[in-house]
Parts: sequence; C-alpha cells; structure tokens
Amino acid sequence: MSEDREGHSAAYERIRSKKTLKEILEVATSFEKAARDFYASLVPKVSKNLRYLVEELAQEEQNHFDLFSKLADNPEIEKQIHDRIQVPVEDHCFSDYIQLPDLGDNPDDQAVLQYAMGREDAAMKQYRELAGSTEPGPIHDLFEYLANEETEHKRELEKTYYELVHSGGV
Repeated sequence: MSEDREGHSAAYERIRSKKTLKEILEVATSFEKAARDFYASLVPKVSKNLRYLVEELAQEEQNHFDLFSKLADNPEIEKQIHDRIQVPVEDHCFSDYIQLPDLGDNPDDQAVLQYAMGREDAAMKQYRELAGSTEPGPIHDLFEYLANEETEHKRELEKTYYELVHSGGV
C-alpha cells in the first residue's frame, strides 16, 4: 500500500504541514508587530541599563514589520502568494510568541532578557527554516536576511545577559 494515496494520514500530514506564502507572511507580520509593541511598551519600564537595547530592538522589529508590509505590496510576490511552503517544525513556537507576557510595571532585567532571547531564538529558527524551504528569489532572500538579523539580536541579548548575570550588571 502506498502512503501517498488520497486519504492516507502521511499524505494528509504533508499537506497540513504546508501553508500558503500569504498565511506565513500574515503570521510573520503579526509576530514582528507583537515584538515591536512588546519592546516599545517595555522602554519606560526597564532599567536604564537595558533601555538602549530595548529601544534598538523595538526599532529593528519595526523595520522587519515594514519589510513584510512592503513585500505584501510587491507585484512580483503576487503571483507566488498562494504557493504552499513547508512550515518549519518551530512554527508553533513562533506563533506562541505572538502572545505577550505581562512582565509587570518593574520588570526584572533578567526576565526581560530571557524572554527576549527566547523570542529571538524562535524567530531565527523560523526564518532560517523558511529560507531553506523557499526557492531562490526575493522571498528566500528576505527570510535569510531576517534569520541573520534575529541571530544578531540574539547574540547581543546573550552578551548583555552574560554581563548582567556573570558580571553583576551591564
């Protein structure tokens, strides 16, 4: 018996594990918007030691949001918008980060950094896998660019976290 026949669970799972580019871009846009809003709302609440970093992250996430918005309006993409793309294994983690935690009015620097590192890690993995499952071209390049950007954000956060935890402050 072939596993590719219609109605077989393996065939169904392969279909279910794909989403249209439009669906992926909608989730990614929501992710970047949530990230921007999260970091922007933290700016007045975090310690002065982290404020510059949180401001930078808010701006970077705004830039990513703008990239997705421009991409959605790009006529070259219109013909690919309904293409189905393999969804990364990390897809559920990525979607989970659209929901923002309540860190209170005086968030602990360590808690902020831990959450931000997890968010950047999920984004890095998501974009890297999406780049790997798309054909060469503007969409692939965008996902690769974003994966590299999120990697840099994560490195900066890890450096700051190390300084905070192991050196007694940034």
